[in-house]
Amino acid sequence: MANPYPLLTDTPALTPLLLRGALLSPFKRPRPDAEFPRTRLVLPGVRVDLAKLAAYERVCGFATGDDALPITYPHVLGFPLAMRLMSCRAFPLPLLGLVHTSVEITRHTAVPATGDYELTVYVDELAPHRRGTEATVTTEMRAGGEGGGAGGEVVWESRSTYLARHHRADARAPEAQGAREAGEGREGGEVREAQKALPTVAEWRLGEDVGRRYGAASGDRNPIHLSPLTARLFGFPRAIAHGMWTAARCLAAHGTPESAYVRAEFRAPVLLPGVVEYAAAGGRFVLRSGERVHVDGSVRPLPV
Repeated sequence: MANPYPLLTDTPALTPLLLRGALLSPFKRPRPDAEFPRTRLVLPGVRVDLAKLAAYERVCGFATGDDALPITYPHVLGFPLAMRLMSCRAFPLPLLGLVHTSVEITRHTAVPATGDYELTVYVDELAPHRRGTEATVTTEMRAGGEGGGAGGEVVWESRSTYLARHHRADARAPEAQGAREAGEGREGGEVREAQKALPTVAEWRLGEDVGRRYGAASGDRNPIHLSPLTARLFGFPRAIAHGMWTAARCLAAHGTPESAYVRAEFRAPVLLPGVVEYAAAGGRFVLRSGERVHVDGSVRPLPV
């Protein structure tokens, strides 16, 4: 029997994983009750490349040179492991067209940029979604044990959801689906009004190179983010910003406590170039353009 918790010796390269996932996508048959890999990938001895970190901080708007990692940066470190799982033959959702719909991050304490860490990534579950099937991928970062080994405490963790759109025989009736997607009804209307009520804090003019700059800093060079030509191959009129860049840019402006819980829902893509408004009050923030909300997020400190 294969070891369900394999220890990796190095970070997987993202480009070959993207290609493998793309080639396997036509053969995937997504459904909520499908089998999925139960493997937990473990990568010990993770050290942060400070030059890459500085490039990430610059493109996302974080202050450079801080002792602690930005709250979103461990996602960058763990993403290649997540991609290794989602691009494998046993993962039932096609990588092509997979949409990052939300991220929840819990930072238990400040994470020093010069620390030694262990990453664990696994697929937590598949769940039905009104538009198809959603996978939840969990990433955990532990402070290195003695000698940089395993066994340290969890200092940071996240849960990301990824949606594969497809028809479901058990989906709700089209009329009910349409009402929900339009945000009709009391709950949807309250959410929309709360988003509109947040005051605009800043207006950001985004250059057409944001996707390329973030891709270079993070390693995520998905073609939908790089140029209008490659984005049009996947149905977008122009390149779109990475969802995690939009979340990071908002959190850089908002600020986060040392111990914090963050949730961001990715509602609509941000086309590049473009102009967006960052709005925030208290623990809430949104990124929007006109009436369209791109990111809806919240930040709260963890209880002491």
